[in-house]
Amino acid sequence: MKWSIIFNKSNLLLRNSLRFILVILIISIFVSAIQLILFRHYNRIFLGELQSLLQQQDELNITYGQLQLEYSTLTQASRLKKIARNKLDMIIPHSEDIIIIKP
Repeated sequence: MKWSIIFNKSNLLLRNSLRFILVILIISIFVSAIQLILFRHYNRIFLGELQSLLQQQDELNITYGQLQLEYSTLTQASRLKKIARNKLDMIIPHSEDIIIIKP
């Protein structure tokens, strides 16, 4: 009789421990599932943002290339000479008109 009481008490303790472990495992699985859902959601958001930023980068690169082309066109020596001659009445001085100043 004594052995059956001890066996039943230890069996009850084992059942309670298993139930506790099972509850912990179920909660852990639920939390993991929620984290996975959130991770996928944020991943989709960030992927859309990345695509938008890459498109903006491409547009800025195109604009930069156009500005470089315009700059090189505007700073050509022949164009500057023409503007200096026509609008500012500037001429290249003769060699006898050039005075060199020593420091």
